[in-house]
Amino acid sequence: MKNEKLSTDEFNALDEIARGIKGRPSACVGRNSKRLSGIKLIKFERSGAIILTDAGKQQLFLRRCIMALRALAVAPGPVADKDVALFLGKKSHIAEAEGGFAITEKGRESLADIDAQGL
Repeated sequence: MKNEKLSTDEFNALDEIARGIKGRPSACVGRNSKRLSGIKLIKFERSGAIILTDAGKQQLFLRRCIMALRALAVAPGPVADKDVALFLGKKSHIAEAEGGFAITEKGRESLADIDAQGL
């Protein structure tokens, strides 16, 4: 998957689709569905339902990881999502600390690379 830069509005649409759309999609989903479908983050089922592709799920997960790293860079603390904490811990980006987790030097380097790419 190519590194596609998504706007906050596009991420909001992905979040909404991930939660499941009941009835008619919101204006946010409507505005962004063509591009998100074009870069294969969502797909339209024959029934008309809009669902995330595996790439879309991965994009949301990576965003949650980046947000957790940014929060821990400001102050050590708990990580809201266990799957994010497990992943970042396995990659040695965070380590257990008093009151939760702290970002490691490797995590700071990765975060600097992410910020340099503008993601």
